[in-house]
Amino acid sequence: MEWKVASFIIVMILIGVLFYVSGDSQTSIEPFGFPLTEEESLTEEELEELECLFENVTLNETKVWGSSKIKVPAVDEEGNGVVTWLVVDVMPGEGRTLADIDQLLFWVDTQHSIQVAKAVATNYTMLDISNLDVVYAIDTEATLVEGPSAGAALTVATVAALYNDTLDPDVMITGTISPDGTIGPVGGVLEKATAAEEVGADTFLVPKGQSIQVSYSHEKECERVGPFTYCHTNYVPERVEIAEEVGIDIIEVQNIAEALKYFLE
Repeated sequence: MEWKVASFIIVMILIGVLFYVSGDSQTSIEPFGFPLTEEESLTEEELEELECLFENVTLNETKVWGSSKIKVPAVDEEGNGVVTWLVVDVMPGEGRTLADIDQLLFWVDTQHSIQVAKAVATNYTMLDISNLDVVYAIDTEATLVEGPSAGAALTVATVAALYNDTLDPDVMITGTISPDGTIGPVGGVLEKATAAEEVGADTFLVPKGQSIQVSYSHEKECERVGPFTYCHTNYVPERVEIAEEVGIDIIEVQNIAEALKYFLE
């Protein structure tokens, strides 16, 4: 009899448990670790951050979101070397190429350099940026920015922004950029190198063959033949080793892959 009584009690307990679980009680099954206690609850600010994260971020996008800054040498209207800051931001978007023109205007050739720089950077990184916008801005007191000589710097900064990597602030570069990633010649290398040294750069990258600047001085020679005086002008080439002249390391680079070796830390 005792075992029958024990069995009966066990059956009744099981029925009671099933009735409680399946009834109208407020009991619910929560994921492991939830609900949070009052001490563990997220703040309103943390909840907003999580909402933004899950609404906008995918694993692929987080790899390429970023920003970069690079110092760009230029020559002003008076022929003096100057340095400006170029900023490149990568953000969620529609694959657009945008220029911040709140404080300045870009000439058409500079806009073309931006387009080429973005294409070269995309090919180099092999990233799909169809859902990202790339925004270019130049921090300068000038109202107009012209010329393609910032093409190499634009490309370097774009690659760094896509990688969300930091560029070495002690390195600067000048040169045009071609669709195949080749860095082409520019003018005013000596003046730009001087400006780079003045802002603290210790390495200046230049296009192939431009570590030496050749300028020409002219000499006028005259001789008298009978009643007439004949004069002619001789042009004498002067070779200037920019590294020695400025006191900064000058390194020639042929393409963007070579240049990035000096920039990426």
